[in-house]
Amino acid sequence: MEMELFSSPEKGGLDPSPLADRMRPANLEGFVGQEHLLGEGKLLDRVIKKGDHPSLILWGPPGTGKTTLARIVAEASKAEFVEFSAVLSGVKEIREVIKIAKDNLMRGRKTVLFVDEIHRFNKAQQDAFLHSVEDGTITLIGATTENPSFEVNAPLLSRCKVLVLESLSPDGLKKIMARAMEDKERGLGSLEARLDDGVLDFISDASAGDARTVLNALEASYMLTEPDKDGVRHVTLEAATEAMQTKALFYDKSGEEHYNVISAFIKSMRGSDPQAALYWLARMVEAGEEPLFIARRMVIFASEDVGNADPNALRVAINVKDAVDFIGMPEGWIPLAQGVTYLATAPKSNASYMAYIEAADDVKKHGALSVPLHIRNAPAKLMKGLGYGKGYRYPHSYKDAEVEQDYLPDSLKGREYYKPNERGYEKEIAERMKQWELKKRRK
Repeated sequence: MEMELFSSPEKGGLDPSPLADRMRPANLEGFVGQEHLLGEGKLLDRVIKKGDHPSLILWGPPGTGKTTLARIVAEASKAEFVEFSAVLSGVKEIREVIKIAKDNLMRGRKTVLFVDEIHRFNKAQQDAFLHSVEDGTITLIGATTENPSFEVNAPLLSRCKVLVLESLSPDGLKKIMARAMEDKERGLGSLEARLDDGVLDFISDASAGDARTVLNALEASYMLTEPDKDGVRHVTLEAATEAMQTKALFYDKSGEEHYNVISAFIKSMRGSDPQAALYWLARMVEAGEEPLFIARRMVIFASEDVGNADPNALRVAINVKDAVDFIGMPEGWIPLAQGVTYLATAPKSNASYMAYIEAADDVKKHGALSVPLHIRNAPAKLMKGLGYGKGYRYPHSYKDAEVEQDYLPDSLKGREYYKPNERGYEKEIAERMKQWELKKRRK
């Protein structure tokens, strides 16, 4: 008779916990990844061998082992491990934990307080255990997917060592899945299951470095597969694809990853790499980013980074924005992709952008300088009598609409803000400005 998915040979009954929880390693021998922290002589390697550690903030993407590492570190220090959820707990619960920690300290035992999703604690909650961290009553280990510089208050952050965890490599994820397939006590090793070629590769590639996701997908793939006449479940690529459909990309639209991806998107276009720009565009679109946010960034880019090297770029970006607004999603990615490839391959110039910054700097430095009299408007007789507009030369009255005349305040005469480069249409602008300057010098 075929064994049920969650049965345990040791207990002889139902184990309802997910595969990802059952396969959580209890020691470093079973831990995969984070070699930059756990390699020989690295910080956590030394901490675990020493059996003592400072308060820590573990910062990294989901499924990289933050909770598991916290347990292993606490076990090495022989401390009582108290797990705390920032989502479900408040100041009252924090005070109760501190009381327990004080009692433990009197008995000569340390307490490690593990706070999952510590970024969800507000300032009052963080302040509630600040003093106890400072005086050593508790040793804090916080886990977060958000940048602690923004989400953890400065006094608490200064008392913790921040460790950055990295997404797991595809090879690491495949190692974790292979171990789950072989483990007869906690994994799927005692079940009649076979994986078709390509399943491990597909799940690992689609899981964004998240160990929990690969194990959940592996388990779901098994559950979606019907046994054959011999009771064997042959997990196919189709079943794995179905199991992965609910996987959300790691892209917090209000958090740091949002800014990381949009930064990569802009920098790829600026670097004239349409391949990378399309990838980052797809990352945002597939994760559900607001398409008009992307289009607005493209309009800014068209002026800031392409500018007059290709004046048509701004028109293209505006058209993309209008098209996306008009047709909406899901088809909105089509004009977005067209706009991205145009902007990424356009000649680049930030001359207009930099020119404004320099002009604005002069405004801040010199204040409101007087407008030269000859270019002031003179709608009234009194103003004309004061010399407003006197001596102004109307360009269209001269050949080629060109006339030598000063337009800047006296103290800024000769200042050059706009310096066109030699790329694209701006090369023609640069040549025109050069000819004007030569004519002025000849006069």
